[in-house]
Amino acid sequence: MAPIVSTGLDQCIANQFALFRGQRVALLINQASCDHQFRHLADLIKATHQVHLVRIFGPEHGFAGVAQDLENVIDKDHPHPHWGVPVLSLYGETESSLTPDLNLLQDIDTLIVDLPDIGTRYYTFAATMIRILRAASGLNLRVTVLDRPNPLGSIALEGPILKPGFESFVGEIAIPIRHAMTLGEIGRWVLETERIDLNYECISTLGWSGREMLPETGLPWVMPSPNMPTFETALVYPGGCLIEGTNLSEGRGTTRPFEIIGAPWIHELKLANRLNQSRLDGFIARPIQFKPTFQKHSGQVCGGVQIHVTDRLQFQPVRVYTAAIIAMRDQNPELFQWRTETYEFRNFPIAIDLLYGSDSERVAIESGATWQELAESWTIEELEFSK
Repeated sequence: MAPIVSTGLDQCIANQFALFRGQRVALLINQASCDHQFRHLADLIKATHQVHLVRIFGPEHGFAGVAQDLENVIDKDHPHPHWGVPVLSLYGETESSLTPDLNLLQDIDTLIVDLPDIGTRYYTFAATMIRILRAASGLNLRVTVLDRPNPLGSIALEGPILKPGFESFVGEIAIPIRHAMTLGEIGRWVLETERIDLNYECISTLGWSGREMLPETGLPWVMPSPNMPTFETALVYPGGCLIEGTNLSEGRGTTRPFEIIGAPWIHELKLANRLNQSRLDGFIARPIQFKPTFQKHSGQVCGGVQIHVTDRLQFQPVRVYTAAIIAMRDQNPELFQWRTETYEFRNFPIAIDLLYGSDSERVAIESGATWQELAESWTIEELEFSK
């Protein structure tokens, strides 16, 4: 059955990529750059025989999507065995690797971007695109985004806006954590606010009002990265990723990352009761024990909760997981720690400050603030940004 919503890729397929005929193109894509029949963009481009594919760029996790978070992907010298073009990593060993060499943009007519974003500031696919837009300013290059719906919808946004001095690969621009924009809208907004000189176009989605989350669009979920297996994962991720900024487990090494959180010293029933009595709606915290198979607390039995979303419209992930961080810190302040090792190529500010977008939340939590007090400070920012 055809989906209700037509993506930018769907529209290109319908006109047989007429917009790019006779052009030399590069692609910024990964394994999830598929249409609703699971046909991959690179296959479809090659099948036209009228578009010259020069190279492919892959974002964090690599083009194939097999690398874990913070794992460098190193370019191979030989061309891809199926498409016969080089696949180049934009997530290597240094921060400079996050932007392609300008020579790789000067021998093409168009860069086509088709990445499934998940509506959260610190999911790095948008950051990769933004860095390319900045680098390509002034070049004789067209950047075309084949847009897709924001899987979380474009109505609800949540969380603090990134503050000056806290920019990083998990926070390139001053937007809330849950930003309610599509990748194409982010690109257009960046060009306008930063006055980037570039031939930019976005092939927008058709049939999507912005109110629908992904399940209502009829489009399939294709996992964009190793720890984003389901739509339910994306739904909790705007809050769940904050756990990365602590020594608590965010559920990596389990089958339900970001839904499952905890640590060996956490009393699961106390945590569940506190969250379920937090006056936050749209979810149930179920007490569990789990044993991660890799990363934090690998091989250790952890106490914690699984966050089950019961009402997608009422659920506020940034507030829920902020309440969870406070509750777990309160259980054992001596064992709880903020993550201090290098995070996304930065030694400072520390990870939790990069994720929240300032040090205000960390300082407030250390001072004993409640989730309500933190959320009160976000409300004006959320309302202003929504306008």
